[in-house]
Amino acid sequence: MKTTQWQLPFGATPREDGGTFFRVWAPRAEHVAVRVVTGKSYPLESEVGGYFSGHLPEVAVGDRYLYVIDGAAEFPDPASRFQPMGVHDASQVVDPGVYPWQDQQWHGLPLEEYLIYELHVGTFTTEGTFSAVIPHLDYLLELGVTAVELMPVSQYPGARNWGYDGVFPFAPQNSYGGPDELKQLVDACHARGLAVVLDVVYNHLGPEGNHLSSFGPYFTDRYKTPWGAALNFDGPDSDPVKEFFRQNALYWLNEFHLDALRLDAVDWIYDMSASHFLQELAAEVHRQRVAQGRWTYLFAENDTNDPRLLRPPALGGYGLDAQWCDNFHHALRTLLTRETTGYYEDFGRFEQLVKAYREAFVYTGDYSRYRRKRHGSPATDRPTSQFVVFAQNHDQVGNRTCGDRLSENQPMEKLLLAAATVLLSPYLPLLFMGEEYAERAPFHYFIDHSDPELIEAVRKGKAEEHASGICEGAIPDPAALSTYLDSKINLELRREGEHALVYGFYRQLIELRKRIPAFKVFTREEIEVTSFAEKRCFAVFRQAGESAALCLFSFANLREELTLPVPGALEKVIDSSESKWRGSGEAAPPRLTRSESATIVVNPFSVLVYAGTI
Repeated sequence: MKTTQWQLPFGATPREDGGTFFRVWAPRAEHVAVRVVTGKSYPLESEVGGYFSGHLPEVAVGDRYLYVIDGAAEFPDPASRFQPMGVHDASQVVDPGVYPWQDQQWHGLPLEEYLIYELHVGTFTTEGTFSAVIPHLDYLLELGVTAVELMPVSQYPGARNWGYDGVFPFAPQNSYGGPDELKQLVDACHARGLAVVLDVVYNHLGPEGNHLSSFGPYFTDRYKTPWGAALNFDGPDSDPVKEFFRQNALYWLNEFHLDALRLDAVDWIYDMSASHFLQELAAEVHRQRVAQGRWTYLFAENDTNDPRLLRPPALGGYGLDAQWCDNFHHALRTLLTRETTGYYEDFGRFEQLVKAYREAFVYTGDYSRYRRKRHGSPATDRPTSQFVVFAQNHDQVGNRTCGDRLSENQPMEKLLLAAATVLLSPYLPLLFMGEEYAERAPFHYFIDHSDPELIEAVRKGKAEEHASGICEGAIPDPAALSTYLDSKINLELRREGEHALVYGFYRQLIELRKRIPAFKVFTREEIEVTSFAEKRCFAVFRQAGESAALCLFSFANLREELTLPVPGALEKVIDSSESKWRGSGEAAPPRLTRSESATIVVNPFSVLVYAGTI
């Protein structure tokens, strides 16, 4: 990994010759000073553009400080690197250059090799810290994933939260272990060949401990988001706001050596400028990618089915590297569960999953009953490696009424079918922690706010928001400690009974995906999807040179016969109907020979995989 000269242009930066340099954007202030908690105050000098700065020889690493606005109100640093006592207390000076990185030989992974494991630091282990994740990295290697995605870790109020209520974008959560422990986790991942993705939020900040408006016009009332005030990316004085969040992305990629950022809900990032914030961010990240000789990426979460996010600027796009594909999830889940409430109203038809396999987006200008308008646009000009797909993730589990997983109410054959549909797809797969062994613990929404009125507002909002799932009894209280503790997973379950069977199936699927060249094809011309709609089955043929793979997916209630051409000699490598997977018994032949018209028997809710040469 090449070193660069990048340096955070604001916040508190220790100087090699002693002291600390402070810089903050505060155009709403006449005067700004730094007050050290254990000492006196030091005035900063004003700059053009609303910044205040100064080198303070008396302030050292480890000192805690506050900014004093116009001699009265005191606030933590908007660009604080660490909030050791939480969102309402002082910031701490951190030396970003002292951590002894050991990943000099790490250069990242090609995008096509990403197989993502999403986890929440607080509920992944009993301890709920960055360092507690490290002993389990070898387990993730055994599973076969190649990337770890962390839900947001920026400082939020209290000790438990999903992370989307963060108010200090540069400060790793104190209850997780702070900046040094996060660096240790990233370093440990790289030592094992695992990339690290971080979920970041550039569409809003949380309500509690959010003091940015006291410094400057970070927010706007021209737009609104479901979670609070929208950020000011295109109004008066918006250039420094863009710079603040652009530097935040570079901060994570440079100071923490992260490999990719997942940008939360980019459809709620409002920027009507000629040059959109996302386009500018992508251009800068790609410039650094070249300069560093290290693969770094931007993944977008987006609900609009807009391929412009992925297209290069030369084609009128923003140039992001990949995006989450909710349509794939919705099409898959509704076929498995028959749920059609809320946003699932638009899904449930078999051909929608076939279209998701062919095109990624199901709604490509079609009328949406849920939205009551036409929705989406085709994205078939984009390679399939630009889409992240999943059967479960934090939103699709956690926003259910009781936070229930598929394993809570779906039989074994459907769990295996869901796994294969995702892991053998021509997209980038994402697993949600515990999914790989059918974890039964729910994943609830939880908070630890201190304001009673805010807590009550969250309770009311979550009760009204839930669009799916049925809860026996009361909806879990987001503010209760028990709601958080109930969401912790138990990785040891993977060794027991049906959990071990599911885990073994996931491992075998991942091994096939990584070993067989045909599963590494991401160009649409080399992926053929054949639908047997009346039988609720479809076949996917993929080819890479002489390597070929044929996958047959059945979402039917009955055994069906499928007739299709076989272009070469193929051996059966997976049959979820086998007795070892507690299936109904094998019905398909162990091998296929070249034929223009072969008939293959497939069992209900099962997957068959053949691989070989042509």
